[in-house]
Amino acid sequence: MHSPVNIHEFLVSLPRRVKQALMMALDALVFPLLIMAALALRLDLSRAVPVDLWLLPAASLLMVPLLWAMGVYHRMVRQLGGEVLKGMTVSVALSATALAALAYMVPAQFAPRSIFIIFALLAIAWLAGSRYLVHRWLTRALGDRLDREPVAIFGAGEAGIQAATALMSSSEYRPMLFVDDNRKLHGTLIRGLKVVSREQLAPMLERGDIATVLLALPSASRRTRMEVVQFLESFPVAVKSVPALPDIIAGRARVEALRDVAIEDLLGRDTVAPQADLLSRNLTGLNVLVTGAGGSIGSELCRQIASQKPARLVLMDVSEFALYSIERELEPLCREQGIELVYRLGSVLDQHLMLSCLRDQAIHTVFHAAAYKHVPLVENNECAGCANNVFGTLTVARCAIDAGVERVVLVSTDKAVRPTNVMGASKRLAEMVLQALASTVTRPVFTMVRFGNVLGSSGSVVPLFRKQISEGGPVTVTHPEVTRYFMTIPEAAQLVIQAGAMARGGEVFLLDMGEPVRIIDLARTLIHLMGQTIRDAEHPDGDIEIRFTGLRPGEKLYEELLIGEDSVGTDHPGILQATEESLDWPAMEAVLEQLHQAIQAGDAGAVRQLLSEHVHGYQPTAVTEPGAPVVRPPAPLH
Repeated sequence: MHSPVNIHEFLVSLPRRVKQALMMALDALVFPLLIMAALALRLDLSRAVPVDLWLLPAASLLMVPLLWAMGVYHRMVRQLGGEVLKGMTVSVALSATALAALAYMVPAQFAPRSIFIIFALLAIAWLAGSRYLVHRWLTRALGDRLDREPVAIFGAGEAGIQAATALMSSSEYRPMLFVDDNRKLHGTLIRGLKVVSREQLAPMLERGDIATVLLALPSASRRTRMEVVQFLESFPVAVKSVPALPDIIAGRARVEALRDVAIEDLLGRDTVAPQADLLSRNLTGLNVLVTGAGGSIGSELCRQIASQKPARLVLMDVSEFALYSIERELEPLCREQGIELVYRLGSVLDQHLMLSCLRDQAIHTVFHAAAYKHVPLVENNECAGCANNVFGTLTVARCAIDAGVERVVLVSTDKAVRPTNVMGASKRLAEMVLQALASTVTRPVFTMVRFGNVLGSSGSVVPLFRKQISEGGPVTVTHPEVTRYFMTIPEAAQLVIQAGAMARGGEVFLLDMGEPVRIIDLARTLIHLMGQTIRDAEHPDGDIEIRFTGLRPGEKLYEELLIGEDSVGTDHPGILQATEESLDWPAMEAVLEQLHQAIQAGDAGAVRQLLSEHVHGYQPTAVTEPGAPVVRPPAPLH
């Protein structure tokens, strides 16, 4: 048998709007009594009831709406703070002033003006004191459960049950119920919590009965998790993910263990499982060099490579701090697995450094990730950008030939396709350098892997959006129509390694990025997931404004992965191969000579002219303002 619900549990379990209505009704009954008490204190008990009875209802009719407008009733007793006390004080002061003004305009025989000051003091004492006493009463009966944030757990499986069990003894969260799409579970009790459907959850979220929803769906596909996230977007509720099951079982489900919904959950696409033989083929037991090892992609390549147990892993980067950071991270793992870790500080343009490094370390495989990738910066530093991206790649390639390296994999970008910026054009020219060299040598095997944006990288919009939201906005989006392909850094690094292992020489591989994502949709989703609302013309009282800033120099609305019309599948479902035109080596060599002279002369105009002449589709465009006509690209690859 179930034990009867006591009065404390009953009050706490009431819907938020019912609690608000009870508080308003009680205050409305008490305010007339406070008018009478003020008269009794000022005069005497025999004259406590005024002839002007209109003062009694007027006190409530003025005070209650003002308290509502000041947000006093929007906070429950567990949420009292400075803002609530301020709202109480302002409301009481305005009400007392209005009552005094009415009494002056309608002379009251038995209502001295000083009673309104006494009434104001009594009202503040009642409002603050009653709520404090109720809070103390409930806290003594319920312990710290009153101060814990009410949450719903989405997912009544093993992860959800373990999370609920752990959180029941936590001091931050109070699990209220489970939500699950399994109809057979609806209406049942699990760990004393009722299981409800999405439809039953919706009104609770609208009333504010639930402050946070915890996602406990570790085995669900990303598409399923995305559908749940999209369902929750329309409600004023924060969304978090429960920790991994080992942490839950160990009792570490504290507030700091709960995390924001993973960026991967916003993609709506599932990771392609890596093929073990492709991951290890050119890594295990071999000597591997990663240029740009301290960058977002370079550092993840290093992590993935280290997991395949190479004999030696060489890290190269021009940034001392970036190289130090990744070296400190990898050193314990490499020492444990018997991997020799070597790090070289310097630029890929340093031919002596590059050649000596490749020879001395007997490098078998090179992953060339060093590049200048920030579009606006390279747009305004054409010579430096092309020198690093084009001639850095040329230096790595020539030194690899001289050192007898087996394989060179260039990390490229979707911005190399019909580029509108110098960065993209320079990366396409770097691809063409390797394509031309691949036609002249059989060793090393040159190949390049092209993909779009990676989530969480330096410069990624998602960390920027989170920071802007946490600071109260605005969230800045360049254009309402801008879209990008997205992939997580670990997945991109794994696919780069696997694509490189399939290469025979000169191929351009494309990673399957899924469907493109509208940046404005990503911004809206993040705002809602962090428990905020959007402020716009239709919702002027929202929390966070989205502000359009216009495309920056060299940016375009849509990115593409394929220059021509032909792409073919490979042995890996997440990797495609493109067939694209390129120059032969003599023609490429002549272009590079002209480009070198232009860079040496610091002639940015000549650099741009050479890129326009030799990079297919390179067409510098003017900045597109929000609202300008949009030319849509070809359909995405499948």
